[in-house]
Amino acid sequence: MGALDGIKVIDLSHVLAAPFATMIMADLGAEVVKVEPPFGDDSRQFGPFVEDEAGEQQSGYFISINRNKKSIVLNLKEEKGKEILRDLISDADVVVENYRPTTMKKLGFSYEEMKKIKKDIIYCSICGFGHDALEEYASKPAYDMVAQAYSGLMSITGPEGGEPCRVGSSIGDIMAGHQAVIGILSALRHRDRTGKGQHVDMSMVDGLVSVLENAIARYTMEGEIPGPLGGAHPTIVPFQSFKTKDNYIVTPIGNDSLWKKFCDALEMPELADDERFKTNPLRAENKDELIPILAKRIKEKNTAEWEEVFEEYGLPYSPVNTVDKVVEDDNLKYRDMIVDLEQPGIGKVKVAGSPFHLSETPGEIKSHAPAKGEHTDSVLKGSLGLTDAQIKEMKSQGIIG
Repeated sequence: MGALDGIKVIDLSHVLAAPFATMIMADLGAEVVKVEPPFGDDSRQFGPFVEDEAGEQQSGYFISINRNKKSIVLNLKEEKGKEILRDLISDADVVVENYRPTTMKKLGFSYEEMKKIKKDIIYCSICGFGHDALEEYASKPAYDMVAQAYSGLMSITGPEGGEPCRVGSSIGDIMAGHQAVIGILSALRHRDRTGKGQHVDMSMVDGLVSVLENAIARYTMEGEIPGPLGGAHPTIVPFQSFKTKDNYIVTPIGNDSLWKKFCDALEMPELADDERFKTNPLRAENKDELIPILAKRIKEKNTAEWEEVFEEYGLPYSPVNTVDKVVEDDNLKYRDMIVDLEQPGIGKVKVAGSPFHLSETPGEIKSHAPAKGEHTDSVLKGSLGLTDAQIKEMKSQGIIG
């Protein structure tokens, strides 16, 4: 049994933030019914693409974030489609959506309406600026890049002195998805104790502001407006990437004891006794003098040679891996973080595994990402008791698919 066995989720989401959240819940054992419009989730049109046995183009993007779910197609522009959704919600524990607040309200599925269908429902919304926001913000459209820019994250990302830079993955969506799961699980725990449901109002911008780490403290305590520092840490030195002969390596030297070992590993013990560099505050104060010395030395060997040296001295380090090396990494494979997903019509597709390594109820990949409407018949028969004739009739009317 998964940790969330017995929890039923109606997934009204699209693209990334909320689908990522419902994938986590599905990995942990929840039954997730993904409700798609007749044209399907937008992300089915996002690459990379792979051709299946029928000659159709399947989206690797969609496959990577929709495993372990069931898909049904409902036309919510039709009243009968809305009626079916209400019936599904009446038997669910959680509803997750990531449309603009005005969209769900127009459809008749705001939290206030959901409560009328099932009073203890957990209703999770993810949007750019939050449902409970200033009026001009609540309805603003937002993608990941908007959240990264507005939150300030882009202003501290990228090479020192360079232009604002987006984080390489859609961290605004991903962080909101992770935090949404925490909110949903907290709400379920509260419902267990009190019998009350609630609205989980998640904002992509909020999520990124919450992980700005010490950037806010540096501004409010010191008056400094943080900027990008490339691979460096603003207050711990050395704590950054260095160019080797053939690649890059990171060396996060987080305390003075490690600093002494690091100097020995570089065969530069005199640096440890240098009055400018003895403590971390001094190294941070004099980093413009220190970093060029270290950079020159580290560039004298290739990455593998430095790995061997740093390993011998017990120092924290890592090569800056490219994705091909990540996919082939032995430890990540051992921890099931790179796994083969058997996708019908395609075969095995490599995807990231579940990071939830619980000793009794770990996250698990049990099934493929569904084809659009793959489970419409089985869900409507099993959950609502509809007959084949009723399903056939509604398909002919464009209500379901």
